[in-house]
Amino acid sequence: MAGRLSEKVKKTFFIESLGCAKNQVDSEVMIAALTGGGWEYVRDPDRAGVIIVNTCGFIREAKEESIETAIALRINYPDAIIVMAGCLTQRYRESLQKELPEIDAFCGNRNPEAISGLLAGIVRADVRAPGESAVPARPGRTIFLSYPGSAYVKIADGCDNCCSYCSIPIIRGGLESRNVGEVTDEVKQLIRRGIIEVNVIAQDVGSFGGDRGHRELPALLRSLASIRDEFRLRLLYIHPDNFPMDILDIIRDDPRFLPYFDIPFQHASGRILTAMGRRGTGGGYLRLLDRIRKALPDAVVRSTFLLGFPGENEEDFASLLEFQARAEINWLGCFTYSREEGTKAAGMRPRVKKSVALKRKKEIESRQIPITERWLDRSIGRRVEVLIEEPVAGEDLAIGRSYMQAPEVDGLVVVRGGNRIPGRMERVRLIRRNGVDLEGIPDETG
Repeated sequence: MAGRLSEKVKKTFFIESLGCAKNQVDSEVMIAALTGGGWEYVRDPDRAGVIIVNTCGFIREAKEESIETAIALRINYPDAIIVMAGCLTQRYRESLQKELPEIDAFCGNRNPEAISGLLAGIVRADVRAPGESAVPARPGRTIFLSYPGSAYVKIADGCDNCCSYCSIPIIRGGLESRNVGEVTDEVKQLIRRGIIEVNVIAQDVGSFGGDRGHRELPALLRSLASIRDEFRLRLLYIHPDNFPMDILDIIRDDPRFLPYFDIPFQHASGRILTAMGRRGTGGGYLRLLDRIRKALPDAVVRSTFLLGFPGENEEDFASLLEFQARAEINWLGCFTYSREEGTKAAGMRPRVKKSVALKRKKEIESRQIPITERWLDRSIGRRVEVLIEEPVAGEDLAIGRSYMQAPEVDGLVVVRGGNRIPGRMERVRLIRRNGVDLEGIPDETG
């Protein structure tokens, strides 16, 4: 690969970022490292001398998408350097090198900033050596792949929860948390760059600091509360067994901290939860929701359910349906079990037929529609702050999100009236629901 990186190769690069928000942060770190090393970032692969595919390796469908994307880019851009980076490469680097000779280089996910040295022709180990930190000091991000005004902040990498179905510990290793001061400084820098919405992410933000012997999410929020600037902060991905109750009072007392919680319950059957390696129960999860909503009446909860886990029978599924009805989760996503080699669940029996898992997924999704719609209907008439994301081409409309909606995964707010500026907050009165989206008008009452 180093031989191909000559003066004839344009020092321009494009990144196709696949997978989750944590991957997006890694892509933004790559951009910062490369632009700091003299490369130019372009948003059109037609202009790129190097094309990087930041891959996802979480489940089978994500793996297939990553490989298909890299091959398609190779075909469409025969003169470009094609690099596969990220989770899939971290997990399957040797086999990918053998099976995809048309790809020029491979880079893992543990040190995304190492891409700069790789492209400079400096050979570096792209799979972490023993003892090497997963979260070293990294270049400050200046270019973001989110909509204007919004950014993700990754406070930890890896995971120690070891759910039996999950390959994340295999791909990203054990939990490694950043320190509170470093995260606080990054948030301050982002605010100075015009970021209004900070979305805090990790595999499990509730475990933050646990690798140091003490979970520190409340301490982090208290540190962030000391920032005097205006911003809004959202916590994403809190494992329900690790939910730190102390954060409820902190969020209640600081209006900049949004009462939005992404809590992946995955199931409610005690038998299935135990097989998944989880300590909770359906009843315990209902009590958690009750405590959140009593402390924060405007709280919004997003969750995910996993259907078709090995051994899931009709009784287990009925337990999940009952939980869904009682929990009244605001936003819900579903996925079917993917058998991942190296995980504890890979050898579990009996396996659930894919057709059965898909049928159960469809039923959950069908039952969720009226739950979400009833909640959204209760929001009509409310006045909320909306972060404008983009204008609607050819229409006197703009699209944005309120505190009730996380980036990419939830519905939107369509705001009537022109001249809305992306990246700005607008006070909006909600007047109508359209499917899972809300419609609003600028609030002139102040």
